[in-house]
Amino acid sequence: MSSIFTRIINGEIPSYKIAEDDNYYAFLDINPNAPGHTLCVPKKEVDKLLDLDEETYLGLMAFSRKIGLAIEASVPCNRVGLTVIGLEVPHVHVHLIPLNGMRDATFQHKAKLTPKDFTEIADKIKSNIK
Repeated sequence: MSSIFTRIINGEIPSYKIAEDDNYYAFLDINPNAPGHTLCVPKKEVDKLLDLDEETYLGLMAFSRKIGLAIEASVPCNRVGLTVIGLEVPHVHVHLIPLNGMRDATFQHKAKLTPKDFTEIADKIKSNIK
């Protein structure tokens, strides 16, 4: 059975897409730590980060950096944090989280956003991708 992220990539489940190329897909986390919290995933369905082949691993980091720079240009924050946990979905994913304090990085405090908020944030991030 495909992971929820593969189903999002395939368009079976809607998402607030930020960017996509042949190998990677970025979309807003629908249960964000902070506005702009984005997930970057390889299209190749692999459970654990260190099980990725080196090319896919390095490509995911480069893709995530590009998205992180766009988030930093779009969302007021002190920095964009990056974390890979991977316990909740068996598909490698990088969390890019706009941080203004450690609270934003804890996964215990969630931002409440409306569909309009998500759309506006996604559009702003997309406009800042270089």
